[in-house]
Order: sequence, then structure tokens, then C-alpha cells
Amino acid sequence: MVDPQATEARATFYRAPADARRQDLVAACARVLAEKGAQGCTVRAICAEAGVSPGLLRHYFAGIGDLIAETYRQTGHHVQTALERAVAHAPDDPKDRLLAYLTASFAPEIADGALLSTWLAFWSLTRTDPIIARLHHEIYSDYRQGLEDLLQAYRPAADQRLTTIALTALVDGLWLELSLGNAPFTPPEARRLAAQWLDALI
Repeated sequence: MVDPQATEARATFYRAPADARRQDLVAACARVLAEKGAQGCTVRAICAEAGVSPGLLRHYFAGIGDLIAETYRQTGHHVQTALERAVAHAPDDPKDRLLAYLTASFAPEIADGALLSTWLAFWSLTRTDPIIARLHHEIYSDYRQGLEDLLQAYRPAADQRLTTIALTALVDGLWLELSLGNAPFTPPEARRLAAQWLDALI
């Protein structure tokens, strides 16, 4: 007679490596995008980076486009989670929470050269791949909505749209310089600039 608990334990054991292999492919795709760009992101390159056969990629994903989309989705989720974590750890004051969201992009976890290279590869695909374009719209819409909600909590106004756009542009520019390396300012100075621009806009 088969022990149900043993069967369940075996099922759990076999699912975990499958999930891990799928995540390995996502991580490998992100590294290839960072190192080779969208043009160099091929099935062969990803599988070589992950140390698996091309057949394994096709087992877990419908194709390379599906894998790149999942990589973009997970990368966007990683960044948004880091921003939300910064807000959660901020003092319970509307301005402190808003500044935590704005300036979390200047932390080493986000202001990272490899992450920048991966983002640039995703951006290059938005003009040719409708799925990536849709994901790009969703990711940035979620970011702006989070920022607008925090702005409303700090300074309620009828329309914070243009303020949100202006602050997003500032953060993107400072994040880009920090991620490239050798920026003419430090992360603390970037945080100070964000705070000063916030005060000037509101």
C-alpha cells in the first residue's frame, strides 16, 4: 500500500527543482539581456548561460518571446517590491513615505549597472514587440500610480498627474546617472535633489 504522506513528499520534492530550473532560465535571460542586449538574446545564448539544453527552455516557455516577457514582468516586480519595502520601513508620515518611494531607486539594489543594461534591452523591444510594450505600459503605470497615491496623501489636490510626471522624470535621470557609474553626485545628494524638487513642485 502506498503511503499518502510519502507520495505527497515526493511530489513536493519533484516540483521544487522544476520551479528552480524555470527561475534559472529567467535569471539567465536577464544576464544575457544585460550583457548582449536584445539582439544577442537567443535561445542558444540563454541556455548556455543557464547550463541547460534548448529543449528545457521550450519545456517551460512557449518560446524566447515568452521567456523575455516573463523576465521583464519579474524584473518590474522586483523593482516595485523594493520601492514598496522602502515605504513600509519609512516613518509613518506622508512626506517621509513619499520621499522613501522617490529615493528608493538610488539604493544600490536598483541603481545597478547590470539592471540598467537589462532595462535598456527591454526598452529597445517596446517598439517592435507588442507584449513587451504592454508590459512596459503596465509597469510604469503602476509606478506612477503608486507615486500619485503618495502625493495625494501628502498634499491632496484635484490633479497630481503633471507633478507625478515631473518627479518621475527627475528620478529616472538621477537613477540613470547613478547606474551608469561615476555620476557627478552621490546617492545622498540625489536624495537631497529629489526632496528639493518635491518642495519646489508642491
